[in-house]
Amino acid sequence: MPFSRLGLSDPIVRAVTELGYTTPTPIQTQAIPAVLSGGDLLAGAQTGTGKTAGFTLPILQRLSSTAPANPQARPGVRALILTPTRELAAQVEENVRGYARYLKLTSMVMFGGVGMNPQIEQLKKRVDILVACPGRLLDHLSQGSLDLNSVEILVLDEADRMLDMGFIHDIKKVLAKLPPKRQNLLFSATFSEDIRGLADRLLDRPALIEVAPRNATADRVRQQVYRVDRERKRDLLSHLIQQNNWQQVLVFTRTKHGANRLAEKLEKDGIPSAAIHGNKSQSARTRALAGFKSGELRVLVATDIAARGIDISELPHVVNFELPNVPEDYVHRIGRTGRAGAEGEAVSLVCVDENKLLVDIEKLIRRPLPCSQLPGFEVDPSIAAEPIPNGRNAPRGGGGGRGAPRGGSQPAGKPGQGGKPQGARQGQGGPRNGGNGQQGKGFCYGGFHVNAPDIFSGLSKTTCFQVWHISPEMRILTSVKTFKS
Repeated sequence: MPFSRLGLSDPIVRAVTELGYTTPTPIQTQAIPAVLSGGDLLAGAQTGTGKTAGFTLPILQRLSSTAPANPQARPGVRALILTPTRELAAQVEENVRGYARYLKLTSMVMFGGVGMNPQIEQLKKRVDILVACPGRLLDHLSQGSLDLNSVEILVLDEADRMLDMGFIHDIKKVLAKLPPKRQNLLFSATFSEDIRGLADRLLDRPALIEVAPRNATADRVRQQVYRVDRERKRDLLSHLIQQNNWQQVLVFTRTKHGANRLAEKLEKDGIPSAAIHGNKSQSARTRALAGFKSGELRVLVATDIAARGIDISELPHVVNFELPNVPEDYVHRIGRTGRAGAEGEAVSLVCVDENKLLVDIEKLIRRPLPCSQLPGFEVDPSIAAEPIPNGRNAPRGGGGGRGAPRGGSQPAGKPGQGGKPQGARQGQGGPRNGGNGQQGKGFCYGGFHVNAPDIFSGLSKTTCFQVWHISPEMRILTSVKTFKS
């Protein structure tokens, strides 16, 4: 079935065809008519199956064929698309511009990590479609540089990831700023109970589309596990890349520092590499991603911040240098390859520490993964398993959220309510709960170290704050206390 038979106009079909797409995917075949009907939609499909076009194309069709709901008012945002990460926001907005090349519609991307003034200037012009991360969107709303009174269509893209990253409170604040009469579209790679709960609160008698089994992995992705000792993972990865002449490899690590170390190791081995994670500046992240897409870099080492934000056609290889703490993230990671019908390969390097994580993944995808050992990298059976430093109860290193993820040790929220101290957003981090060292006189408040408690003497009577007691060496968090005066 061609795109023209789905109710899309000739300019949109022309743009889609020029971008190399002729036949809609299953999610697009069902989602496009559903969105065009004007009703709410809850859609689930595994990553890489074309969800973005499934909502952007009908949105463009609706906005280009109808006048603004309030034509007398100052031109405002007509469609708002919320995404969990900066990379994904940029990718979605790029797709919008590509599909709308023959339409008189404008779009804009909005996220943190860059200056607000250029965004404010852009908002003074006409913006029909706004693609944004919740944090920076709320910043603009609080400063009065943006209003959402004209929004006709709201999209929550990768809604499961937004909940994972602690965005639920931000989403509620955004919803309060929207007009009550609007079309709501919720797209998710998985259908968890939390997602269904959000859908129940947000959607009004939605159409339900689910085109793939829950938490299934792409059929075209070849999956392989290599058993290896933890200290030999870097050497094995370098061997695999050079031996097999892999030219474009996306590698996932569990932590930001681990990503940096691995990229440095590969560079020393003569493999052009770069790391991308939440502690990198937005310009560095953009440069690394551009270099990877162009082929200048053979390897991009990423934390899970990239799992939903990198869309590279025909990406051949994804490597789990470390298995994710949350099994669902395995699905999202390997979904970066085998996209839109292309073939791909997903390799996981598993040490003895990760046996339980592997079992959880196999349970989730309902199939065993083939395991083997390569000659020269055989496992030493005398090595005992060690706890994973960034385990299940630690915040994930993906970044981008304004609160702790659902799987973290504390729920997202304000200081004094069990969440991160104010200012301890992703990329600023504080000390981790790591041991029983002797308490020193240092404190960390909002990510800043101070040497005496009298820093709090000038705070108002209603201030809530957390005091983080750390060792004299400023390395070990020994306790966390919450005060409300």
